Amino acid sequence: MMVVNVHQRQWKVHRPGNLEELWEKLGKDDFGPDERIPYWVDLWPSSNALVEWLELNQGQLKGAVCLDVGCGLGLSACVASSRGARVIGLDYMAEALRFAGINARANAVASPLWVQMDWRFPAIKAQSFDLIWGADIFYESRFAKPLIALFNRALAPGGRIWLAEPKRSVSSLAWDMLRAHGWTLRPAMRQAVQTEGYYVDITIWEAEKKE
Repeated sequence: MMVVNVHQRQWKVHRPGNLEELWEKLGKDDFGPDERIPYWVDLWPSSNALVEWLELNQGQLKGAVCLDVGCGLGLSACVASSRGARVIGLDYMAEALRFAGINARANAVASPLWVQMDWRFPAIKAQSFDLIWGADIFYESRFAKPLIALFNRALAPGGRIWLAEPKRSVSSLAWDMLRAHGWTLRPAMRQAVQTEGYYVDITIWEAEKKE
C-alpha cells in the first residue's frame, strides 16, 4: 500500500505490486495490438499532477457528471467523488477496476461507478459528461484518434476536458489532431512532479470544443 498526500488529506492506494515486478510475469499473449501491459499499477507523475488540479478546482466538481478515462487505481476518480462529483471511472483492465474499488472503500469514499470498456468502442450516452479527464493517456500515437472520437461523443455542450501529460512528441501529435477537429487547447497548469529522485514536468491541458 502507498500513501499519497493530496493537499490536506492522505490517500491510501492499494495495488498488487509495481510494474517491474508484474512485468516479469507477462507472457507473449500480453503483448501485441491488444496489449495487456499493467501500466495501471503505478501512479505516474501525471496522475499526481491531475489530483492536485482536481483539488484546486473542487468548486467545479460538486454535482458535475464526470468521466475518468483510463482511471487505473482510481485515485483521481476517488478525489473527485470526495468533492461531490458524480464520476464514472473507465478502464480497459478489470483488475485495475478491482483495485480502484478497493481504494474507494479504503478511503471511505462513495464509490464511483467503475466501468470496464474499450475506449475504441465506447458504449456511452452522447453528450452526457460535464467534465472528462485523463492522466498520461496519449502515450501511444494510435490512441489519439479513438480518444478524440470518445471526447467528441461524450462531452456535453459547454463541457471541458483536462489532460495531464508530460512533454513528449507523441502527445504533440495528439494536440495537433485535437485542434484539427475543432478543439481549443490551453496549458492550464504546469507542475514539476518528483519521482524516484528526479522531477518530471507535467502540463494540465484544458480542452473545449469550439462552438
